[in-house]
Amino acid sequence: MSGLIGRKVGMTSLFDENGKNIPCTVIEAGPCVVTQVRTEEVDGYNALQLGFDDKKAKSSNKALDGHFKKAGTSAKRKVVEFQGFEDEYKLGDSITVEHFAEGEFVDVSGVSKGKGFQGVVKRHGFGGVGQATHGQHNRLRAPGSIGAASYPARVFKGMRMAGRMGGDKVKVQNLRVLKVVADKNLIVVKGAIPGHKNSYVTIEK
Repeated sequence: MSGLIGRKVGMTSLFDENGKNIPCTVIEAGPCVVTQVRTEEVDGYNALQLGFDDKKAKSSNKALDGHFKKAGTSAKRKVVEFQGFEDEYKLGDSITVEHFAEGEFVDVSGVSKGKGFQGVVKRHGFGGVGQATHGQHNRLRAPGSIGAASYPARVFKGMRMAGRMGGDKVKVQNLRVLKVVADKNLIVVKGAIPGHKNSYVTIEK
């Protein structure tokens, strides 16, 4: 689906017409530059490659420099492909936050915050403290049994255990656009989105 690349600014809240306090996330969306146009004849499918956020020329290699130079723009930090644009765009065109309208629904993708090595209570929502009054000693947050001994003599794949948590690509669907601030390239969506502040996200219609 068509969309834009953005950066998570942070969370705030807005009041609706009924006085209800709505938690929402502010995203700096675009402006994104068209850095490549994919066509059915050449590539087998139609899509636009968009670039977002300038970076220093010395941080880019010669191949990328040539790629961005062909589009007539500076080197970009984040490049993503989108399909489903209804309007015709050519190399070097800029797409702004006005691509979205207030009241419509969008999907937002990002990389979730890395939490490091976590136990089963935090990672999978296990109960934790059980029957602490029945002689239980120091196993309050342990995972318990992870399988039988002689048969099957192994731990089944997918067993929920302690381990690295976060740092995964997450998509949150059907977030309503509450506000579009075109002069500041900001879009406000209802609810939370994955990632830490200043992390890159993709917003799809």
